[in-house]
Amino acid sequence: MKVFATRVIPAEGRIRMEQAGIQVTEWKEKRSLSPDELADTLKAYEALYYAGGKAMNRDFLNKCSHLKIIALMSAGYDNIDVQAAKEIGIPVTNVPGVPSKSTADVAFLLMQSVARKAFYMHKRILNHEWGFSDPTANLGIDLEGKTLGVWGLGNIGTILARRCQRAFDMNIIYNNRHPNAEAEKVLNATYVSFEELLHNSDVLSVHTALTPETKGRFNKEVFREMKPTSIFINTARGGIHDETALYEAIQEGLIWGAGLDVTNPEPMSPDNPLLSLPTVAILPHIGSATAETRGKMSLLAAENIIAAAKGQPLPSLIKS
Repeated sequence: MKVFATRVIPAEGRIRMEQAGIQVTEWKEKRSLSPDELADTLKAYEALYYAGGKAMNRDFLNKCSHLKIIALMSAGYDNIDVQAAKEIGIPVTNVPGVPSKSTADVAFLLMQSVARKAFYMHKRILNHEWGFSDPTANLGIDLEGKTLGVWGLGNIGTILARRCQRAFDMNIIYNNRHPNAEAEKVLNATYVSFEELLHNSDVLSVHTALTPETKGRFNKEVFREMKPTSIFINTARGGIHDETALYEAIQEGLIWGAGLDVTNPEPMSPDNPLLSLPTVAILPHIGSATAETRGKMSLLAAENIIAAAKGQPLPSLIKS
């Protein structure tokens, strides 16, 4: 089998495929191929190892109907029309659960950074503003004993909640489509309505998929229902929040601040006004960016391709 990878991939995955007799070609330029360019390139390949790039819609998938598999090196799959792929007959796989711990760690980092204005204070050093000590200036807020609200209490949300309990003795509330009995038992978490989540969270962290129902869910009206001392965290997908509304909410004192590892669009423009706010911390979508996690993600994507080459069941086929 010949595989085309949209990026230079971690060595673990490439070596595993090559050991299985699979020929791997990596796209090494520092730009993403357009859908037309990628479709044209894929005419010479049987599988796509997708490690980043442009969204894959029905038109693109129709042009690539010969593919035996599209293996995503990501847990999320909102960047591909899975239903169209299924109808066309292209199996699509992802790497569910693998990035959970590292992504939860980034949410934990952002929560603390916002609470203590860490990114802003670092900028003050660079701007030669570390001088006169004023005991009433640039104060942060404590997290000890506060309430963490999780929207989407799955793997990542559960790991974050456990870290918050151990480090800061935080109370856990959450809202899901359905109650998570196991998480409630492990975390002593309380299931609440979405409205109660907004009203009672000191930190509200988003860990849900981007769907038509969740797109733009955190808008000005929703931020208005949150505590003026609350912190909004999003490490899921940028499309879940309205960034203009988020900026206005912080400026107007509707919420304290925000920590984002995802933005809309990505990459974020360097002149985005959110970047100038003292109680905002933004990272360039690095949730899974550790050597260990990316290596594991690469391996699972490779195992899916090897299974497809052998005609075996795919380890993590997306069925929805």
